[in-house]
Amino acid sequence: MLPEEQELNRLESEQAILEDQVISAELTLETLKAESAQFQYYYYQTVGRLYVELDDLIAQIARVEAGLEPDNTEAQAQAKAAEEQAQRTAEEAGVAEKQPQPPAKITPELKQVIQKARKLMFPDHFPADSDEHKRRSAFMAQVNVAFDKRDQAAIEKLMLEFSQDPEAIKGEDVGSRLVRVFRSIALLRIRATEVEQEIALLKQSEIIELMTTITEAKALGGDPLADLAQQIMQQISECKIELEMIRQQRMARV
Repeated sequence: MLPEEQELNRLESEQAILEDQVISAELTLETLKAESAQFQYYYYQTVGRLYVELDDLIAQIARVEAGLEPDNTEAQAQAKAAEEQAQRTAEEAGVAEKQPQPPAKITPELKQVIQKARKLMFPDHFPADSDEHKRRSAFMAQVNVAFDKRDQAAIEKLMLEFSQDPEAIKGEDVGSRLVRVFRSIALLRIRATEVEQEIALLKQSEIIELMTTITEAKALGGDPLADLAQQIMQQISECKIELEMIRQQRMARV
């Protein structure tokens, strides 16, 4: 075996390892995004709407109390702050409610299939302006659409079509392959760094930290969100009673 062929083999092995790492990291990122979307939807359905009701009641109480003491600047400021908080909570809940139903969970079977598909069709083995790169990219675009829909059967069908595609290009000279593998490794390293940074940032987000805390608590047999919902509902009941009492007090003064 010629020295350049040995070097090509070494580089192609390195490329394959990097490729697996990038594909795995991208799938980790996509899984985190899907899980956070599911959790955020569940969170707003469980306690988000209750917070909207609670903050609105608190704002109503503050407004009525401020009306009882029009010259009390502190009461007026508290009423304004309560109204602003209620508005923020309502806006946040409104954004959550307008979001579409979160995507379905990524099953272990789907993970295996998408990893195989991406490895099979990985376009960066070829120059960006080559026909083969464009062919693979077109297939990958369809795979990604199917993955977003969690359609495992469609991905498997695309893998079969790709393998049987008569336009597939095979075999090139060593020199061209060396250039391609050099470029591919460079791009893979860049992409690996980008994905790792995205994962790190996402894990630091409030929603992921909350999701992790809730998940860990559930593993120990607890249900913090259900407990929180009960607490908020109790606060809502207390606020309704308080609001009614203050309104009666105001009517008595008239």
